[in-house]
Amino acid sequence: MLKKLIVFVFCLVCIDSVANNGYNLWLQYRFIQNEELRLNYQSNIQKLIPVGNTESIKVGLEELKRALNGMLGSEFLSETHDEYANTLLFGSEENLSEDIRIQLGNAFNEINDEGFIIRSFSVKGKKYIVISGKTDVGVLYGVFNFLKLLQTHQSIEKLNIVDSPKIKIRVLNHWDNLDRTVERGYAGFSIWDWHRLPDYIDPRYIDYARANASIGINGTVLNNVNANALILTPQYLEKVEALANVFRPYGIKVYLTARFSAPIEIGGLKTADPLDPDVIKWWQDKAKEIYARIPDFGGFLVKANSEGQPGPQNYGRNHVDGANMLANALDPFGGIVMWRAFVYSEHDTTDRAKQAYTEFVPYDGQFKDNVIIQVKNGPIDFQPREPFHPMFGAMPKTPLMMEFQITQEYLGQSTHSVFLPKLYEEVLQSDTYRKGKGSIVAKVIDGTLDNKRLTGIAGVSNIGNDINWTGNPMLQANWYGFGRLAWNPYLHADTIAEEWLRETFSNHEDFVEPVKEMMLNSLEAVVDYMTPLGLHHIMATGHHYGPGPWVSNLSRPEWNPVYYHKADSLGIGFDRTPTGSNATAQYAPEVASKFNNLETCPEKYLLWFHHVSWHYKLKNGETLWDGMALKYQEGVNQVASMRYTWKQVKPYVDEERFNEVDMLLNIQYKEAKWWRDACLLYFKQYSKMPLPKGVEKPTQTLGYFESLRFPFAPGN
Repeated sequence: MLKKLIVFVFCLVCIDSVANNGYNLWLQYRFIQNEELRLNYQSNIQKLIPVGNTESIKVGLEELKRALNGMLGSEFLSETHDEYANTLLFGSEENLSEDIRIQLGNAFNEINDEGFIIRSFSVKGKKYIVISGKTDVGVLYGVFNFLKLLQTHQSIEKLNIVDSPKIKIRVLNHWDNLDRTVERGYAGFSIWDWHRLPDYIDPRYIDYARANASIGINGTVLNNVNANALILTPQYLEKVEALANVFRPYGIKVYLTARFSAPIEIGGLKTADPLDPDVIKWWQDKAKEIYARIPDFGGFLVKANSEGQPGPQNYGRNHVDGANMLANALDPFGGIVMWRAFVYSEHDTTDRAKQAYTEFVPYDGQFKDNVIIQVKNGPIDFQPREPFHPMFGAMPKTPLMMEFQITQEYLGQSTHSVFLPKLYEEVLQSDTYRKGKGSIVAKVIDGTLDNKRLTGIAGVSNIGNDINWTGNPMLQANWYGFGRLAWNPYLHADTIAEEWLRETFSNHEDFVEPVKEMMLNSLEAVVDYMTPLGLHHIMATGHHYGPGPWVSNLSRPEWNPVYYHKADSLGIGFDRTPTGSNATAQYAPEVASKFNNLETCPEKYLLWFHHVSWHYKLKNGETLWDGMALKYQEGVNQVASMRYTWKQVKPYVDEERFNEVDMLLNIQYKEAKWWRDACLLYFKQYSKMPLPKGVEKPTQTLGYFESLRFPFAPGN
């Protein structure tokens, strides 16, 4: 018997040591070890009362049971409590009793249709915590926010929370293909198993919906922007319908990327000209077909006339013609068109950064009301750091939605731990000066700057079928952080980091504080060891994995890294001032004058806007060459510090996730040194200057780094 007991205990220890594979994301619902806190929560929540019987209320009840049983123990909730038991009641405004509505007062006037109220009070000697909203989806958001209070060990004694999302459309863009490959995906294959749909519903779809609802994401674009027209055929629409049915109770609408040439490829037409009557009718009929299956279908995302994708310009038409044609087809059903502004042409050799502004700004005010232009955060392409896109300060008559990348195409992919909400915050807080000081990008995106009805934000997903969803447990924070900033673009990255750490790993201060600092410093680290002082797009081509500043042989000039850094014997950097491409003229005068002047241009954008001498003195007194080399070294040193921090918090992390992150940080450190050595050896050819003191000497030659090949790098 003793032998059996020893074996049983040993097995329990083994299970505990490998039990957390990261699948539960930030919805861990760990048992609360602090007995005083746990008993306090138990005393305040003795009874659950759902008000209403919709699918959203049902999934809210299931989430509460799952979470409370996990955090407080499975025995405390009982159906036999007397009528004066402290009650957690949740339901929409129309289903509440008059007594409860009176207690909530005017709070319903302060929220929109997706907002929620969480309030504690007593009525006739009975204590209540009430979660409510104008809609059941709003109630569900409130349920998740209430559970976050418990997960982060906050008081629930005197609750008075009134909150609403500030942005209407909050979507994930999945660059997932129908064969389950994921463009720029670094966490395995697509989670959409198209072959088994519609009859096989993977439980992961439900957990995906739970995770998104918990952070307020209300839409998902299921397929790649480089679209396959087959997604619009009946065979696939049946599969899309099955996913829409899963997501609906969680407040998530499905959207599809529409291939502009679909009328030819699946419709049998000879043209996709947006002004052709047969093409117009084909899209109208397709919209009717989709909405007959999916009444709450969100609409289309479109990538047109970009990187070889078909579009209205193929027929001598413009972006307005294409977007408005699709918008007309969707308008009777309440659908929208998200028309991407990511365009650049091989025929414009002056500056790729100017192209989107040049193509779209002249059309300001000409798009239909249900068209929103989706603009990347910067004018090039998801670089570790870019100035904000000038379009955000130049189209007051047109709704613009932000496009952030959550997947890390240019930021070390899933092997590098980078906390992207720092990047998002930096962009959202940038001042466009369109209506004077304080006209920040966040106000453009949430519609408050120009009183826009249609508002939106999109994040290019980092989700795959890896067991932990994102390929690296630390990168779950970027999915989480995007959702939180989509809900409220004025949140601070440090708030988001602390929330996520407490929900995902531990509430212990000796864990939270050092790891939060590690996360907040991680973006600057990657900028320093990849693209310091405004360098950009010097990654290896195609897969964008690792450095490639030497690449110069691609067919289009703007695909070559040498196009962007312009290193020569005189200096380095892209002159975008009036003496160069004059891209600064696309910003408001206050912004342009700051960027144009070497004295006022922020050094983090120095080489983005200026071609600067190797001997130029930085603000710290270092020459540009020495300062740049030291920045590369600082990035490496920061990753070394991240590795040290992670090892110090080992007692607070389960073994499986600790080991996984530890190994990935080791890879990041190795690759940070690779970036430093390869780039400095390459640029040293032009500066003709020695490495400054404090910069480690490379152990390989430039020829070695140039010879590296990665034919099967993921996500390409």
